[in-house]
Amino acid sequence: MTLAGLDVQETELRLIPGLDEEVSQTLQAMRASAGDPRPRLVDTTMLYAPRSGGVKRYLMSKKAWLAENRPGVAHSLVVPGARHHAGSDGIIKLHAAKLPFGDGYRWPTSVRRWGAWVASLKPSIIEAGDPYTPGQGALEAGQRAGCPVVGFCHSDPAGLAALHFGEWAKKPVEKRWAKLFGQFDRVVSPSRFIAQRLEEAGVGNIVIRPLGVEVDTFRPDRRDRDWLLKKLDLPASARLLCFAGRPAKEKNIDVLIEAVQRLGAPYHLVLVGAGTGMPPEDRVITLPYERDPRAVARIIASCDAFVHANDKEPFGLIVLEAMACGRPVVGVNAGGVAETVDDSVGQLSQSADPAEYAQAIEALFARDIEAIGQAARVHTVERFAWNRVFEDLCMVYGETSGKPAFVQPSDWAVH
Repeated sequence: MTLAGLDVQETELRLIPGLDEEVSQTLQAMRASAGDPRPRLVDTTMLYAPRSGGVKRYLMSKKAWLAENRPGVAHSLVVPGARHHAGSDGIIKLHAAKLPFGDGYRWPTSVRRWGAWVASLKPSIIEAGDPYTPGQGALEAGQRAGCPVVGFCHSDPAGLAALHFGEWAKKPVEKRWAKLFGQFDRVVSPSRFIAQRLEEAGVGNIVIRPLGVEVDTFRPDRRDRDWLLKKLDLPASARLLCFAGRPAKEKNIDVLIEAVQRLGAPYHLVLVGAGTGMPPEDRVITLPYERDPRAVARIIASCDAFVHANDKEPFGLIVLEAMACGRPVVGVNAGGVAETVDDSVGQLSQSADPAEYAQAIEALFARDIEAIGQAARVHTVERFAWNRVFEDLCMVYGETSGKPAFVQPSDWAVH
């Protein structure tokens, strides 16, 4: 039996004591939005938090790009929050409990209720950005609204399960992951690496669409090396290596630290956000998480090279951002990073072994790092500027939904 056409009733959503007024106001605001006659894309994910990284930047960049380049399309974003609230910016936050030790992430509990909220926006197409409650709720919302659902695979949960809990955890998670992604009308992968993992798990109907970078925010003229050296109290002879991101196990921060310790003078590692709660380490300087992307760009551009040792990275948006800042990158010849970094824009270590990684850093600095950084900027602007990325993605939305507004910019005016 199809659920398409069933209206969302407020009583379905009033399941949290004391939040009736919040629920009512949020639902009213969402219903008002749903009255907009334009076709609507709804993005939904739990990978959105005050200190979250690449997925949040992708979603916010897409929202801004659609507003400027696709005025004939309405866009809403449904994410977990501390309370129910529908903002005038099209971002809807639904109350969800914080994950313990989850760095601000929140986990919604009810798939059915989440699906009802998303369906209340009367979407023309839904993009699910995770395989968790919002991703499952997106499928229910699609059935209810009678619209297609695209799954964007931003991560490899089976690989993460094996890393954190052991190989025994990989197969059960992979089975559930494949079952969910097999239900989407289209699956978007940011890299060949993740596409291959999906195919190995039995998922089909995959299209590869890389992520992009805000080239006007991350740019070489943010560079102010003297400012950073003074801030860090280091001499001009220092070689500054930078990593920015979450302090997650899969990021292999320990590999970066050991590599720098092996190298010794004049190398120093600058960790932006990733060193939170870490004990002091020789030649390692920890800086706090930066919410402002321009501040992140200034730090990255002011270092000499960007280092990234995750050998199972699904894509690595921060790598593109470093390249857009005109900095060469040292990565590992595996995962999504190996698809964006080669000898023309940086150096690849053959593995995440600290000794091999240290050798890759030395090999980079034996070359003309400024020329490589300039090449990295050109490469990123030509291939990964958000405009190109979102034009390609809108083709997927248009083909899947049958709505020409996604591929044909119009002079639509919202009154």
